[in-house]
Amino acid sequence: MFPTLSRYEPQQGGFSFENCLRNTNLEAHCASHGLSPPKARKTGTTIAGLVFKDGIILGADRRATDDMVVADKNCAKIHYITDNIYCCGAGVAADAEYLTQLLSSNLELHALSTGRQVRVCTANRMLKQLLYRYQGHIGASIITGGVDVHGPHLYSVHPHGSTDKTPFTALGSGQAAAIAVLEDLFKPNMTEEEGKKLVMEAITAGITCDLGSGSGVDLCVITQEGGQVLRPYTETETKGKRFQSYRYAPGTTPVLKETVTQYELIEEIVQEMDTE
Repeated sequence: MFPTLSRYEPQQGGFSFENCLRNTNLEAHCASHGLSPPKARKTGTTIAGLVFKDGIILGADRRATDDMVVADKNCAKIHYITDNIYCCGAGVAADAEYLTQLLSSNLELHALSTGRQVRVCTANRMLKQLLYRYQGHIGASIITGGVDVHGPHLYSVHPHGSTDKTPFTALGSGQAAAIAVLEDLFKPNMTEEEGKKLVMEAITAGITCDLGSGSGVDLCVITQEGGQVLRPYTETETKGKRFQSYRYAPGTTPVLKETVTQYELIEEIVQEMDTE
């Protein structure tokens, strides 16, 4: 007798297409009630970081978007946490700003209570626990980098609280282009200048391939002596120059037809507002 698989048993390996049927039924249900299915949240940012010989280099673009509108061309996406730890934020700008300020405040209290320099793993633990508590409803993806007594550390923290510790990483809507450059050109024990050039090229690739990223590149170099924010590091987009006047004299364009319509006021009603 051949064994049978129960519908309640978990799938063992392979691809799972269970959500395809679910999504089709949801779309049909929404269409029958005149509703549109929910859309994925679109964000626009490219952030990256890597470990070099003496510390950490973080990078970010400077464009903040609201759907298809460029809301800010000079947005600061590299945030101060402590003297030896900095963060890059992608996703909802307000969430990233509040999250990093809260983390900075808690780590300052932690340093005062312990009397020693905060470790990067402590910042990562506080951040991941806070994000996991809200189950992804805080729309912020964070790259945390810093140098402590155990050397340089680089973490990528996702909105639902999962983290990765890697020698290089990238997040945001321009992540695919940035990580391709990092995977191709990264090598261990890079010098500071080599690291800055590589992060700049990775962010520039994200800017080139993603409409939600742009305006230029900011960098942050973190070593044992502390962190230094290089803002702006490069300008990838400059405003074009106007070489001549484009104003035309009256009458340049002929008027083919002109119509004047007179309107007569028939009745006027004035209502006084009660201010008592």
